[in-house]
Amino acid sequence: MAKIKAHIKTGFGKLEIESESPRELLETLKNITPEFLKEMNKVASVKLAPPIKAQLEGVIELTTEGPVVTTREKISHYEAIGLVQYASEKKANTSSQINRLLLSSGIKSMVPARLNEMTKRGLVFKPDPAKPEFKLTRQGEKWIEDEVLPRLRAATR
Repeated sequence: MAKIKAHIKTGFGKLEIESESPRELLETLKNITPEFLKEMNKVASVKLAPPIKAQLEGVIELTTEGPVVTTREKISHYEAIGLVQYASEKKANTSSQINRLLLSSGIKSMVPARLNEMTKRGLVFKPDPAKPEFKLTRQGEKWIEDEVLPRLRAATR
């Protein structure tokens, strides 16, 4: 008997499922839980992504205080905040923590105002409105990964 296959694009790559019958294929698809996909994504991204330290070399230095911007290239305050957030643990900080890290980087910025504008642009959000912490959105992460870091890395070569 011929086999039936399904090819599903996911955030971590292509998932291929093969079975003997359409019913068996549907049953298998029903058994794939969001938790399974989340775990697959986590495992695949750790295995495939270069270590964050290598990605940030020449742009950000990871210190005991937190990430400090070290690039000599001209960057906007938005990019500086985005880079600090991207390199931070959990990609989140309060505006005062971001301000302190930017000052350590030699950058003076009105961080609360920039965070407000970045929130409107969909680059950061407050995971808990009751707390003062801001976190990069997935769109914000993609912006740093796809636009900011490649430009800065190209300039440092």
